[in-house]
Amino acid sequence: MKQFPAFIDLTNRRTVIIGGGDAALAKARLIIAAGGAPLLIWPEIAAATRAALEGRADLVTAAPARADVTGAALVFIAVENSEQAARWARIAKSTGALVNVIDRPELCDFLTPAIVDRGALTVAISTNGAGPVFARALREKIEAVIPARADALLNIAARYRETVKAKIGPAARRRFWEQFFRGPVAEHALAGDQNGANDLALAAVNNFDAEQQQGVVHIVGAGPGDPDLLTLRALRLIQSADVILYDRLVSDEVLNLARRDAERVFVGKEKANHAVPQDEIEDRMIAYAREGKIVARLKGGDPFIFGRGGEELDALRAAGVEAFVTPGITAAAGCAAAASLPLTHRGEAQAVTFVTGHAKNDEEPDLDWAALAALKNTLVVYMGVGKADAIAARLVAHGRAVSTPAAIIENGTRADQVIVKGTLGNLGAMVAAADVKGPALLVIGEVAARADGAGLVDIAANARRAA
Repeated sequence: MKQFPAFIDLTNRRTVIIGGGDAALAKARLIIAAGGAPLLIWPEIAAATRAALEGRADLVTAAPARADVTGAALVFIAVENSEQAARWARIAKSTGALVNVIDRPELCDFLTPAIVDRGALTVAISTNGAGPVFARALREKIEAVIPARADALLNIAARYRETVKAKIGPAARRRFWEQFFRGPVAEHALAGDQNGANDLALAAVNNFDAEQQQGVVHIVGAGPGDPDLLTLRALRLIQSADVILYDRLVSDEVLNLARRDAERVFVGKEKANHAVPQDEIEDRMIAYAREGKIVARLKGGDPFIFGRGGEELDALRAAGVEAFVTPGITAAAGCAAAASLPLTHRGEAQAVTFVTGHAKNDEEPDLDWAALAALKNTLVVYMGVGKADAIAARLVAHGRAVSTPAAIIENGTRADQVIVKGTLGNLGAMVAAADVKGPALLVIGEVAARADGAGLVDIAANARRAA
């Protein structure tokens, strides 16, 4: 560390900016955001600078003098002429002020970092002047992972800080704040429920027991597999969880985003092989939460679309465990986009219907085939690979044309995705020809003809070349 990082209270402290252009305006905005009231002085102040700062800063159209910088805590020099910049740096420093010269780090007493401003939360990034563009790029990444409502949570913490000091001894205080920032209070605040968070905070202060554990469970949609398709909230929860329970549809790339010390528990299910029964999954989540753990229950796609997320939420709430749901990009939306296939399209499909092709004991799904066939819109079948022939036969028997376009998307959004397209009449043959094992979606309807991917003729030709 070549420089000492510090945050300076500018309230009632003199700050001066020498300059009148865009650079001076940028520094003035920064000072104003930090609670300061800058003096900006230069013979020519640009019209845009004056318009932006009128009433918010003291604007003086004149040549600066030594008296202008005398007594200042900070002086910013935002002039293009190098000789003038150096001269004013010497004058300002001689008065005892700390000086920043725009684009001249060798003349600076301090540097202004790239800043993430979330109210009470401020993150500053400095490269010692070597790479300000790189610092801004890092700022963008940090902004993406900081919860949008972090300031609201910190405001609640500030409200109770003195009360916590008075009621909870030093030895237990750290434990309290760990529970506060990682437990139900934080999750309610970050979810936008400020009243609920405040009530929980008050109860936590009044009833704190250092031995009592307060965990929370997040049911999180992990999307179709590509980690770039995670929501920002999902990423934050994965990276902060103590325990991750995940199913077989959660990709390794997503799991690799977890903390190294996080416990990873596979609870996946696949056809005819339920690795962990559903009630045991629910019991494990409840047990981990009662140990004070932050639990992320990861599910492929969205947890409320054929993901049994509703059942798990009911079980957690019945057990008195705080639980939150984070949606994910659905398998249908993600896979369709990966195949360049619009699920709705003017003139071809005005609606889309999601159904499951999976039924208990590997039986044929009990669906309203007549209604599905009559819709003439896009039909997306989850978990339907094993019943592709039967699904096609049922739809055709109830009036859907055998020539209806159809597509199969296996491992959509992932590096090994496979896209096959044809018609409803040869849906089963498409599965066999491409050796589709799943996870895969069946898309049936006019829009399926728009999918990227190979048809049966292409697959056969490729197979002959390979032979």
